Amino acid sequence: MTPRIRSLRTGLALTLVAGSVLLTGCTAIVPLEPAADAVNPTCADLIVRLPTSVASLPERETNAQATGAWGTPSAVLLHCGVAVPAPTTLPCLTVNGIDWIEDDSDAPLYRYTTYGRDPATELVIDSGQVSGSTVLVDLAQAVGNIPATGQCLGAEDLLLPTEGETLAPAP
Repeated sequence: MTPRIRSLRTGLALTLVAGSVLLTGCTAIVPLEPAADAVNPTCADLIVRLPTSVASLPERETNAQATGAWGTPSAVLLHCGVAVPAPTTLPCLTVNGIDWIEDDSDAPLYRYTTYGRDPATELVIDSGQVSGSTVLVDLAQAVGNIPATGQCLGAEDLLLPTEGETLAPAP
């Protein structure tokens, strides 16, 4: 084999190895649909503050405005601009000053939606891959950029008449 052919083969081999290393580092873009109010400027304030990792999962690129994703495969999905939830009987958790409505109807996928913030933010978390509480803690600072306009209330927050008192009729 001539030195020229050996150099070409070596160069080709190095190019293939380098290309393989680069391609294995690439992950596909996560396809998502934007929420109805994704164009809300407040969502932009949230999105630019999202962490590069959540629960030790790396951030992924998405194809929709006001969205985020973490993990390969994606274990955490975020949509800003979802419908602001009405009062509900679903559990409400307060984590680092952020109220979240928890919906476990599709467990092991848990859906958390901010309560008392407009626009609302929704997370879908695969609890088989990651702890929901860790995700809520990791995202609290970014979500806190959407001002609170209300808060979750429980039965203990209601003022009930004491014995002998009656409620006055509404005017």
